[in-house]
Amino acid sequence: MTEELSINDFLKKAIALGASDEHMIVGQPPFVRVNGFMKKVVLPQVTRAGLTNMLLNIAPQNIAQQFNTEKDIDFIYEIPGVSRFRINYSRRLGNPAVAIRNVPYHIPTVEQLRLPPVIKSFAKFPSGLVIVTGPTGSGKSTTLASIINEINANEYKNIITIEDPIEYIFDCQKSMVSQRQIGPDVVSFANGVKYALRQDPDVILIGEIRDLETMDAAIKAAETGHLVLATLHTNGAIQTVNRIVNLFDESSRILARKRVSETLRAVVAQKLVYSQGKNKRFPACEIMLVTPTIKDYIIKSENEEIYRLISQNASEGMSTLNQALAKLVEDGMISDEEALNSTTNQNELSKILRGIY
Repeated sequence: MTEELSINDFLKKAIALGASDEHMIVGQPPFVRVNGFMKKVVLPQVTRAGLTNMLLNIAPQNIAQQFNTEKDIDFIYEIPGVSRFRINYSRRLGNPAVAIRNVPYHIPTVEQLRLPPVIKSFAKFPSGLVIVTGPTGSGKSTTLASIINEINANEYKNIITIEDPIEYIFDCQKSMVSQRQIGPDVVSFANGVKYALRQDPDVILIGEIRDLETMDAAIKAAETGHLVLATLHTNGAIQTVNRIVNLFDESSRILARKRVSETLRAVVAQKLVYSQGKNKRFPACEIMLVTPTIKDYIIKSENEEIYRLISQNASEGMSTLNQALAKLVEDGMISDEEALNSTTNQNELSKILRGIY
């Protein structure tokens, strides 16, 4: 960042452009991400001194002291009345670098996000595990926030979130919402879940499940009658089940499959698809609801049967990714080409699209 350019002015301009993220590396002008695409900003190159000074000016005092020793740091910055920002500090070739994710104050509803209506019903689950998956930047955190806000607005619950860092801020409505951040409030996700169980929760949100310890804690919380919402980095519902099971030692995977089948309620695997015609992105969601039959197939590791059931149960709210993409085409949101560029199974999607026409 150049010393002459105000970070607040830059972020305000980025938001006005509709950016979701901003990036700064030494020796290049800043970049912004708009509708999923990276765009170079017409500004002077970022300098090491300018970027270092910017970080020292916006970081909390306790974090600013870590820049000389830590290689990766996350923290939240806020421009009052404008937005909150999740800042990731890292190093590139020995120089500082920054990636910024914009976190609006307003938490959009399921309807505003154009998510499938069945996702709203997850707020009514009394217990169990709900996993939202997808690549970075696919809107996982926003989808979870919309579900939490649905519970907050309509249910009398005690909600505890464990995040790194805290992104959306929830005002207590009918529910009490306690938000805990890794570092200042709790040592780790696994520890956060462990101690949350002693804090009389009804709902626990886990910002991200990264390891076996956190996954085991999440399943235990679901087994003991709590609703647990979490994110994972996978690309589909079946891959999510396999990823959960494979976190466990090989000797305990049969038991793990049974535990997952008993606690898992739903998986949402989402991606954002850009529509050139409408100049915006739309979510395409693969949705698996764990019915008694799918529960049995999870135990037996019969992935093809699970996929078949997902594809045949649209009336229950289930959908494969290709069916979701085809629905966006049918609704006039995206083109055939945009849909086909967003799938890993073009042959199947082509057949579905021919059926539409």
